[in-house]
Amino acid sequence: MHKPNAILWRELDESTTSAVRLEDCGDLTRLVAEIVVHKDELVVRLKSDNTDEASDCPDDRSLSIPWQKPPSKRSRQILLPHNASRSDVRPEQFERRARLVSAIARGRRWLDDVVSGRITTIAELCTREKCSVRQVNMTISLAFLAPNLVKAAIEGRLPRGIGVERLRDPPTEWSRQFEALGLNPE
Repeated sequence: MHKPNAILWRELDESTTSAVRLEDCGDLTRLVAEIVVHKDELVVRLKSDNTDEASDCPDDRSLSIPWQKPPSKRSRQILLPHNASRSDVRPEQFERRARLVSAIARGRRWLDDVVSGRITTIAELCTREKCSVRQVNMTISLAFLAPNLVKAAIEGRLPRGIGVERLRDPPTEWSRQFEALGLNPE
């Protein structure tokens, strides 16, 4: 693969400029003394002709390049209901999301207790957790959510209105879970 050669223009004096063809990174390091990163710009200070140091006069041999630091967090894409635009969909509120993620974790923990034999009956689990059989069954059903739905819940990418109540007792087939919620799978 052939890479195009980079060309660095430099001003020799007020009326003359020259171009230097850069073949590799070594060429660039022989020309650049330092790069200073500011909030809104990069300042590239070039070496003086006869030294490895930057010129004493800051404006003599420096380039100012407008720059902004890229965002550190990537944006989250909300799962969209069928026939909905991104601007119409808002993410689930933090409190509801935390409640949902906690309920999914609790359902997985309870299922693990039953499967491992630590709990032998649902009645025993109801007594320990001080809740009804219905609540235990509905919470354990959250352990069977599609991995992409769980991931979207954790990342806060589920649209508003899809919480614990809507996700309980889901269809067993993962693709049908998205259909039942009216969402497009990732």
